[in-house]
Amino acid sequence: MKPLDGKIALVTGGSRGIGAAISARLAADGATVAFSYARAAGVAADLAERLRSDGARTEAFQADQADPASCARLVDDVVATFGPLDILVNSAGVYRTGTIDDPDRDEASFADQLQTNVVGVVATTRAAVLNFTDGGRIVSVGTTGAAQAPFPGIGDYVATKAALAAYTRAWSRDLGPRRITVNIVQPGAVDTDMNPADGPNGDFQKSLNSLNRFADPSEVAALVAFLVGPEAGFITGSTVNIDGGLSA
Repeated sequence: MKPLDGKIALVTGGSRGIGAAISARLAADGATVAFSYARAAGVAADLAERLRSDGARTEAFQADQADPASCARLVDDVVATFGPLDILVNSAGVYRTGTIDDPDRDEASFADQLQTNVVGVVATTRAAVLNFTDGGRIVSVGTTGAAQAPFPGIGDYVATKAALAAYTRAWSRDLGPRRITVNIVQPGAVDTDMNPADGPNGDFQKSLNSLNRFADPSEVAALVAFLVGPEAGFITGSTVNIDGGLSA
């Protein structure tokens, strides 16, 4: 028997990068996996087909994580397809950089980041918990930058993730009576198409951590899988770094 047999999971932003690794790991652990995507329908369809070929029960759903109404519809559609949720992983997010004194900042872009990374997560979680089984699991994907800013220009981004860490602590209190655990994982550098290890800033990012390398997305997914699994029932309201010693 697999650890997540019989569980229904929703992974937002689950078609690419860390989100795709989480979708694949939860499916491999036996969960029925619904995952959302914003625009890359072909990528999402390919992942769903790959997971099905491995025996998973899965479906991709389009959603705009910057739009609270779309987030609520996403949850409604998943529940209508698969039933009440046991697991929610808030992985969808965008990364926009720029210093506070930059006269050419695209304020609309930064407003979209706030909507996607904070407002959308709140809207999705609010809708999900109304359709959640008692004893369920919620995990959000943050960043170690929520506690430190190692280089300029990331203030707006890390502030959104710091907000998620605060929500995590508060939601664990709200949902504790239902035995729903709420945690946040904070990765450091992770090798994805958006931030490749061999990219222009790769060597610099490696130099910031003790292991002098990027994480593989599967390593983050393994941590998430543990936190949503049966052995993590007494872990809640926690911030768990997975950063190769960046925060040491």
